[in-house]
Amino acid sequence: MKKNFGMLLLFLLLGWMAGAWIAKALQPVKAVAILTKATTIRWSPQADLDIISYDISFQFQMSLLSLIGIIAAVWLYRRL
Repeated sequence: MKKNFGMLLLFLLLGWMAGAWIAKALQPVKAVAILTKATTIRWSPQADLDIISYDISFQFQMSLLSLIGIIAAVWLYRRL
C-alpha cells in the first residue's frame, strides 16, 4: 500500500484528537495532572492592505497526552 501525505495528516489529526479526548476525560484525576494540563498555542495573522483586510485566529490545545497520541499515530502510520 502506497503511503501518502494526506493519510499521514489524517493519522496525526486523529491521534491528536484521541489524546486530547483522553486528557479531557482524565482531568478530574489529580494523579495524572501533569499529563492532562494543556498549553494553548495561538497564532493570529492579520493585515489591512486598504483594498482587503483579514484577521484569522488559530488556537491549538496541546497536552502531553495529545503529544503521546500524535507519536502513536506516527508509529501506526509507519506500521502500515
